[in-house]
Amino acid sequence: MVRGMEREQAVLSATAELLVERGYQALTTDAVAARAGASKATIYRRWPNKAQLVRATLDAADAARNAAVPDTGQLRSDLYAVMDAVAANVADPLTRVTAELATLMRHDEQLAQAMREHLDKEELSPFHDALQRAISRGDIAPDTDVEMIHDVAEAMILRQMHLDRPVDAAFSARLVDDVLLVLLGGVDR
Repeated sequence: MVRGMEREQAVLSATAELLVERGYQALTTDAVAARAGASKATIYRRWPNKAQLVRATLDAADAARNAAVPDTGQLRSDLYAVMDAVAANVADPLTRVTAELATLMRHDEQLAQAMREHLDKEELSPFHDALQRAISRGDIAPDTDVEMIHDVAEAMILRQMHLDRPVDAAFSARLVDDVLLVLLGGVDR
């Protein structure tokens, strides 16, 4: 079983590297298989098409990033920790590729479906774990619309990126203190 997990990680890593190097349209299963040291059959058994392979790659990257965000024990500082991680990832080449994918998905139904599946995974939101911990601690209500919080935060972050503005301390303070905490019911700062 470990070999299967190692092989899967090799395929996902190769996909990420090639996606960054070549872009989605030039990405091929042949190139992924060669770089990962896997057969095309192995890849197709797990992922039926290139779009699903890219979705799995983005899922794995987001999950790894989220796992690295520390639990500070308080909602506000957790949200700032999330924003520190987001700021660090803005320059990540794989993050930058998502702009290309957003454009291409308008003309590629398989990619559009795969990207919707990726974006619909609430647990991949960088804010998910922080908000779930806050609910568990009683800092925010159990019926808090965490999806709305993520949607608002993501919209503001994407706008900042599209305008080529920094996701810096000033932006993080504005997003966390002036928007998210207000939407969360004025949680103590």
